[in-house]
Amino acid sequence: MSAPAPSVFSELAQQYIHRLGLVPGIPNLDAYSRTLIDLAGKDPRIVVVTSDSRGSGKLTPFGETFPDRHIEVGIAEQNLVGIAAGLAAVGKKPFATSPSSFLRARAVEQIKNDVCYSDVPVVLVGISAGVSYGALGSTHHSLHDIALLRAISNITIIVPADNVETEKAVRAAAQAEHPVFLRFGKAPMYTLHSENVDFEPGRATRIRDGNDIAFIATGEVVVHCLLAAAYLEEYGVKARVVSMHTIKPLDIDEILDAGKSCRAVITVEEHSVHGGLGEAVAAVLLQAGICVPFYIVGIPDEETVTGSQADIFRHYGLTMESLAEKALLLLGESVGILPHRVGSK
Repeated sequence: MSAPAPSVFSELAQQYIHRLGLVPGIPNLDAYSRTLIDLAGKDPRIVVVTSDSRGSGKLTPFGETFPDRHIEVGIAEQNLVGIAAGLAAVGKKPFATSPSSFLRARAVEQIKNDVCYSDVPVVLVGISAGVSYGALGSTHHSLHDIALLRAISNITIIVPADNVETEKAVRAAAQAEHPVFLRFGKAPMYTLHSENVDFEPGRATRIRDGNDIAFIATGEVVVHCLLAAAYLEEYGVKARVVSMHTIKPLDIDEILDAGKSCRAVITVEEHSVHGGLGEAVAAVLLQAGICVPFYIVGIPDEETVTGSQADIFRHYGLTMESLAEKALLLLGESVGILPHRVGSK
């Protein structure tokens, strides 16, 4: 038996999790599967198409419940998207599910032409996104999917931060009349929202208020921003935390408010720093004439280091401690005393 994967949360971060009263959830993929089964029980149009990803996509229960509505195409992502487009064209609601690294790379022509240009309501589901595959390395990491899909017209891109956002995103996607891309990682999530939180594609969710610095983040790294905000409050820094769950279309108003109201802005994403959330936010701010200290936290332009998701997060600063340090740097504070002061509390 292999050793358990190391936690992405340090002992200190786990203390802040306890202070904030965050409740452990399940992996967003499990929430996706559970929600899809519920929807399919009410909507006979819903079908699932997978490319040898029934197990990794947590869709075995769906196939067992609806065996005649689950199509397995094997390791053939272009076929996956083409078949899903055909199903959508004749009135079905297909959820085409595949590892995001392969879906966006191998089937880009089919996504662009068969789905988006043809404007059929396919839901593309990229699983094991970001660095979820850990030590399998750069061939399996999906760090360019958002950049690629942002450049294709007529597709909504949603990256949920917790189980609540996941459920609401899946339900919204099931009702969408145009193409949608949902992006999920593999790690268990903490619950950041109440069940009755308002969720609307294209409208971000503000999780924490503050006017010193704004963390605008997406997906599984949002929780690290929330912990960093709690960490910074120990030193009198009021940090805003925004879950920008929809990358396309962006919530322009929320971004502009952050740029006007806060002294600095940091974007955080489990994605390349090129072409993702950070550059999208920067474009909004600069085109509006807003110039504040700004930094993009993500994966730099290099082949990623090898290791677990936790190792990679720590290496590239996608942790509570690193995000808090970067915030203080942007605000012009001294960071040399930060670890000592926090550790002494």
